[in-house]
Amino acid sequence: MKSKSLLVICFLIVCNFSFAQSKLKVVLAGLTHDHVNAILSKYENGEIDIIGIAEPDQQLCEKKKKDYPMPNSIFFKDLKTALQKTHPDLVMVYDAPSEHLKAVEICMPLHIPILIEKPLAFSYEDAVKMQALSEKFKTKIYTNFPSIWYSSFIELLKRSGDAGPISKMIMRGGHRGPIEVGCSKEFVNWLTDSVKNGGGALIDFGCYGAAIMTELMHGQTPLSVYASTKHLKPEMYPKADDAATIILEYKNATGIVEASWDFPYTIMDAEVYGNNEYLHASQFNTPQLQVKKDTATYNETIAAPEYNDAVEYLTKVMKKGAPDNNQLLSLDRNIIIVRILDAARKSARECKKILLR
Repeated sequence: MKSKSLLVICFLIVCNFSFAQSKLKVVLAGLTHDHVNAILSKYENGEIDIIGIAEPDQQLCEKKKKDYPMPNSIFFKDLKTALQKTHPDLVMVYDAPSEHLKAVEICMPLHIPILIEKPLAFSYEDAVKMQALSEKFKTKIYTNFPSIWYSSFIELLKRSGDAGPISKMIMRGGHRGPIEVGCSKEFVNWLTDSVKNGGGALIDFGCYGAAIMTELMHGQTPLSVYASTKHLKPEMYPKADDAATIILEYKNATGIVEASWDFPYTIMDAEVYGNNEYLHASQFNTPQLQVKKDTATYNETIAAPEYNDAVEYLTKVMKKGAPDNNQLLSLDRNIIIVRILDAARKSARECKKILLR
């Protein structure tokens, strides 16, 4: 009996060790981006192992400890110190875009891959520096967009080949505004400040449209970018635009991106016009994709996605050896996206079309 009990205990120990080894060990760089709450929930549910958090705002740290029980030992005031004390598989960045390059400069020489919550960088200049560091130290830099994992958008991109040569994409992204929808004050502090975020709605929601169009165009850089911005609520958002329209011109296609903090409801909506079909991903994780062809209109049922988020994807890639083939997370794609945003910002400022070579 004793030997059987010992075997059971050994088996359970091995199973627990294997399960622990299969989880990503991560350090969080910053807590000010509200998207971090999804990662903290995964930690609470045992789906990810957070072994360090670098956040100088002690009040914010205390708040997160109350919301998601975490030991004091994993909190550090800066990323350098956190990485001196821990050995993560991955660093996940949830801070203002103005801070992203600093995180990359710390992680790359240590050969620690990094996942940055969208967008990749504050500016195209920063993005090019990141690329040089990634190539020098042969270490991956990923960028996460929540829309990458929406079932409707996954199906839209998958079906775009059947739509034939694409002539136009229209994407709308936005809501009533970060303050109106209840974003935290720490998030609002930099999200609505062009010096920290690079822009307002133009960056916050414009990046989604830039990402989808870049993927539809298979990584091509647009020939030109034209953008206009508005300041509809200056008393609420004095430091950044709150509505933007971006027009991306390619040889045979046009992308139109409408981004706003003044929509009457939350929307993430994409339409693709192909030579053969029209495709409409009407919202987030809708169960169907609308397809129109000639006079016919029908809804295609969407299959469950292979991965629900970046944690599931990178856990399989880094722990199970799954193919690392999601282009929307890749550095190559995201450098183009940042270049588009940089040009859009310049276009809005100078009131002219910006030509890209």
